[in-house]
Amino acid sequence: MIFFRTIAVAFSMYSAIPVPQFDWERKDMRYAMLAFPLVGAVIALIMSGTAYVLDLMQVPELLKGAFFTLIPVWVTGGIHLDGYADTCDACASHREPEKKQEILKDPHIGSFAVIRLCGLFLLEGALWASLPHPGALFLGVLFVLSRIQSAFAVVSFPLAKNTGLAYVFAEASDRKNAGIILAAGDIVISAAACFFGGLEGAAMILASHGVFAYYYYMSRKQFGGLSGDLAGWFLVQAEKWMLIAAAAVFYLKGVL
Repeated sequence: MIFFRTIAVAFSMYSAIPVPQFDWERKDMRYAMLAFPLVGAVIALIMSGTAYVLDLMQVPELLKGAFFTLIPVWVTGGIHLDGYADTCDACASHREPEKKQEILKDPHIGSFAVIRLCGLFLLEGALWASLPHPGALFLGVLFVLSRIQSAFAVVSFPLAKNTGLAYVFAEASDRKNAGIILAAGDIVISAAACFFGGLEGAAMILASHGVFAYYYYMSRKQFGGLSGDLAGWFLVQAEKWMLIAAAAVFYLKGVL
């Protein structure tokens, strides 16, 4: 029962997929971070199935790109994009960490966030439309690995404050054991991406770990530690740069 309640907590918090509702207890959240990557697995499977259907219908590539860009938003409800937008506004302020934390709490969206969200959707739509096999399962790795790394950061990075969702999940987690399992998951998924995706998969893995290293530095230097908004920012950046890396290899190989 705890196993299914743990998964329900993760999907209830980090997706728009309907799950049974109940009052959360600390034991239900202890390993919720381990279930977080399952949301990415669901996105990957939906993307693969959608690609198959769109190919059968001979849908234009541009329209396919729009579908593949929006599917993760539909599945997650866009919770990560909220954090991304807030973080973009905070970083654009070039203020001290304390002021940036105040901007993260501001419920209003700023012009920098709007500009970067528009740019993000335009870029990802173009990339998905350009890829020769956007439904390839190895590309789905980006949705799983980004969530493994995001969850690992929550249970291992210094926290900026003792409030907010990141703090709640971090404090309720079995941080040591969860961190070990997530690190092992990172290794397994990375190896699988390299094996099945070849150079494209390897490029994606290098990109994700590069973003993760910067995430650790940026969260401490600019914000004094991790927060839920920064977790959303990382998810977007990791997925974006993995997609860019895969497209770059396809281009260099003369496929695009």
